[in-house]
Amino acid sequence: MLHLRNKAVRMLAPAIASLLLVSCGSHKSVLYITDFNISPDSGADATVPFRNALEKCRKSGADTLKLAPGRYDFWPDNALRREIFVSNTSSEEECPSKVKTLALLLEDQNGLVIDGCGAELIFHGKQTMLSIIHSRNITIENLDIDCLRPCGSEMVVEKVEPGCVTMRFKPDSWFEIDGNGQIELVGEGWKTVHSHCIEYDPVADCMSYSDCWDSLHDARAEQVDEHVVRFDVKDTGIFTVGNTLTVRDHYRDEVGILNLESEGVTFRNVGIRYMHAIGAVSQFSKDVTYDHVFCEPKEGSGRILASSADFLHFSGCAGKVRVLDCRFSGAQDDPINVHGTYLKIVEKVSPRELRLRFMHDQTYGMRAFWKGDTVSFVNSATLLAKSLGVVSDMQFLDPKEVLLTLEEDVPGDIVPEEDFVENLTWTPEVEIRRCRFTRTSTRGTLVTTPRKVVIEDNEYIRTGMHAILISGDASGWYESGAVKDVTIRGNRFTGCPCNGCDAVISISPTNRIVDPQHPVHTGIVIENNCFETYGNPVLFSKSAEVRMENNEIRTLTR
Repeated sequence: MLHLRNKAVRMLAPAIASLLLVSCGSHKSVLYITDFNISPDSGADATVPFRNALEKCRKSGADTLKLAPGRYDFWPDNALRREIFVSNTSSEEECPSKVKTLALLLEDQNGLVIDGCGAELIFHGKQTMLSIIHSRNITIENLDIDCLRPCGSEMVVEKVEPGCVTMRFKPDSWFEIDGNGQIELVGEGWKTVHSHCIEYDPVADCMSYSDCWDSLHDARAEQVDEHVVRFDVKDTGIFTVGNTLTVRDHYRDEVGILNLESEGVTFRNVGIRYMHAIGAVSQFSKDVTYDHVFCEPKEGSGRILASSADFLHFSGCAGKVRVLDCRFSGAQDDPINVHGTYLKIVEKVSPRELRLRFMHDQTYGMRAFWKGDTVSFVNSATLLAKSLGVVSDMQFLDPKEVLLTLEEDVPGDIVPEEDFVENLTWTPEVEIRRCRFTRTSTRGTLVTTPRKVVIEDNEYIRTGMHAILISGDASGWYESGAVKDVTIRGNRFTGCPCNGCDAVISISPTNRIVDPQHPVHTGIVIENNCFETYGNPVLFSKSAEVRMENNEIRTLTR
């Protein structure tokens, strides 16, 4: 114990204590959002005050921004606009402009914690709600993210009569009936034009594709109560009383949350109640963690949907992707998708130069290579690697084509138009533990990366398609690549898939030529899982090396 025996030492005590705090790492520079001309629950637009607070954090080096509990509202009027190409979003025809509306932007930030202290962030209109660009060691924690008017609309089949269907719309699913007596789904400055419908059956607790909205959209509509509309429909047999129709615009013009070319980003204790378009995309980012993140409608909201597409999408990431103790419910696409991107070799320009092309019309324009990256040359027919190279430079020729320069000559066995390039440097380890997946019409988890993958102690409940899919293709989505070390252990699969006879786990690369001596996917272990199925096969495997041990299989009755 240190005794302060004299006046001089006692006078120095506060300074000594301060130094000790700094040396122990417990001293923090904290800014408070209420010091930036915004108060919770005020109804004022918080966009500019939050931007000012984030800029002050960046310039001052503050490591924590604390919010006060309560609600903060964000409108697109004062948001920033930035052209950003995002993987798996939209084609040139669907969405010619790649300008995103950025509500909250963290750019060139280093070592910042945003502590919501239980705050609720409510977004209006169509926006990319939160963007983290070129930043390091960012933590977002203790808050909820939602939309006042989610871009996904929901309505319940209330009554089915001969030639007539009555629908009750959820209160936050706004609509108008035009002069021709037809319904339009509207929001804050937008309306649904290119609709896509998923139907939720509460009895089966299952989501599936539906044609019901097509019938309603083309029918004569009459509003009979505040949230109730009656439709004149010839074929009423496709409607089931009590089922919910979820309808969204399938054009992905914005992103829910964007994590672009950043490192050490963590979301902890965050409720994500709705995300417009693609969801949360991490693109060429390193070390990304979702810990106790709840991608699901807010309790008591009565909603089914929480995202118009994927919840968590990882494209070309590195380091470790960790998804721990999370819940996923109500996505109109895959809750988790981890992959890279194959670019086609279209021309050998010189001994060390290749012209490459992005092949899927929704993925292009993004920087895919950096100096020093290791790349693999992959044959599209076999999906097997032929050789490796190291990047010296990459230049865009246009948004869909790049010129790749290698440090050494292009391997002699490379064949343009048949071979593709995969960036091996930007492939992550993946850890998915103790998560819950339910209420999706598609898969639960997609993963294609050559590094170590552990999917352990999760619950997959009535996913529409495969609970887990390991694919990889150079002909459809062009999502790379071959897995080498995957452990699927201690998971419970209940009623997966609920829409058809597909396998619970599918390992299905799209190679056209299968070499039994050289499978595409290797090192896959499936052990100590519990499969509760409606008679579905547990595993489909093609061109893969798989070991299954100590799994329990039970048969359910519908």
